[in-house]
Amino acid sequence: MTGQRVLLVGSQGYLGSRLADFLLDHGYDCHGVDTGFFRDGLLYEPAQLPMLDGEARTLSEDDIKGFDVVVQLAGISNDPLGGLSPEGIYGPTRHYAVEIARLCKLFGVRYLFPSSCSVYGIAGSVVDEESPVNPRTPYSVNKVQIEEDLAELADESFSPIALRLATVFGASPRIRFDVVVNMLCGMAISQRRVILNSDGSAWRPHVDIEDVCEAFRCCIDWDYDEGRLLVLNIGRDDNNWKILDLAKLIQSRVPGCELSYLASRDGKKSDDLVRDRKVVDGVDERTYRVAFGRAHDSIPGYQAVWNVESGVDRLLAEFDRLSLDEATFHRRVFYRLQQLEMLYEIGQLDDQLQLVRAD
Repeated sequence: MTGQRVLLVGSQGYLGSRLADFLLDHGYDCHGVDTGFFRDGLLYEPAQLPMLDGEARTLSEDDIKGFDVVVQLAGISNDPLGGLSPEGIYGPTRHYAVEIARLCKLFGVRYLFPSSCSVYGIAGSVVDEESPVNPRTPYSVNKVQIEEDLAELADESFSPIALRLATVFGASPRIRFDVVVNMLCGMAISQRRVILNSDGSAWRPHVDIEDVCEAFRCCIDWDYDEGRLLVLNIGRDDNNWKILDLAKLIQSRVPGCELSYLASRDGKKSDDLVRDRKVVDGVDERTYRVAFGRAHDSIPGYQAVWNVESGVDRLLAEFDRLSLDEATFHRRVFYRLQQLEMLYEIGQLDDQLQLVRAD
């Protein structure tokens, strides 16, 4: 159903940049709004997206009305962040996500929210949308809180959708190298080595960014109106992989690539960007496997088509085509926490990660 007017809130992030290109290529009338924290962090040039003034916190009734769908991508994408409190960081994120939803409800605009499979936290068996959540980080708690707020806001006039995304990977104009597949593929191409933050024993579900974009496209075209929040896991059942097995796969695809562990590297300065602060003594306690059948059964026309092997092969080929080198791989702007910390340290962000405007 091309021609629909879509607003991407957070259009200059990792997912937003690729989704914008994807929707424009499919004929949607797509607009964006963003704080610009990562605007200049380009791996390659994106399409030119019409942009609204302001950002997620400043959107008004006049900004929202007239759109058919809002995709609320804006948020803090990881944690912990320096010495700032989780409440100071995530409180505003929760507030503007719900305020935008209220405006959508007021004007009959459909609302899509990217939640996360990380809300499952630790699970001994395969979990689905009916399983209890077990968030282990402030980021995941924030996703659960926003889901709860949306569920409370839903009624016969407002039917939001929350897509719990598996760990996303794949090429984007504004790449993230702080997500596991992108990081390991980037290391392999630029350094001929794969370095694991942990012992690699944790399970994670993964999903190719192309399949995520297709899920959002199908939801944009779907006139879901059941009067309640719909929560769907987005990924593939066969994309639940242990991190160590994933690392070995990527190592095997790149000739001369070595596998090592961060804990054995004596605190090398070059490893600071790739260090995961949630891993303690080489152990990542977050481990979960997720079932994804409901989304394929529910969303009209949707199928996730990229498995881990094919997605990794495509991503490695893209990094090779772009001649990804070590200097590019280590650019701070491709690592979300470190970029935000730098902006905070030089006084461009306040304690709630809001841009400090010059008088």
